Amino acid sequence: MANYIAIVHKETNTDFGVSFPDFPGCVTAGQNIDESKDLAQEVLALHIQGMIEDGDKLPAPSKLENIMANNDYADAVAFLVVTVPDVKPRTVRVNITVPEMTLQQIDAAAKKRGMSRSSFLVHVAQNAIQSNHSQASI
Repeated sequence: MANYIAIVHKETNTDFGVSFPDFPGCVTAGQNIDESKDLAQEVLALHIQGMIEDGDKLPAPSKLENIMANNDYADAVAFLVVTVPDVKPRTVRVNITVPEMTLQQIDAAAKKRGMSRSSFLVHVAQNAIQSNHSQASI
């Protein structure tokens, strides 16, 4: 498993922003630290999944000491350690039938988020599954 560092930022009247020094452009935000932590895990997993699908190599994790010594992160309110499994999940190609209009809406929503169609569909499905698990445990 690899451990990547997430930087939590907070300015007045804003949510808690989260960024990853090892993954420029991989960012999220939450209303509180706990929500930010959960979203950080989710967004990093999706970002890495997209990199793997694109055939990109994952960066080696930076050392916490080096990140803390970097003046760019001096205003951090917290540092989170996000663990990513080393095992590359097996990807399976599927064929589904979708109404044309729905497919156009999916593609537009994916593009708006900078995601591929496949990544978007997996993300939405994982969120629905997680939501169902959360509701079942209440």
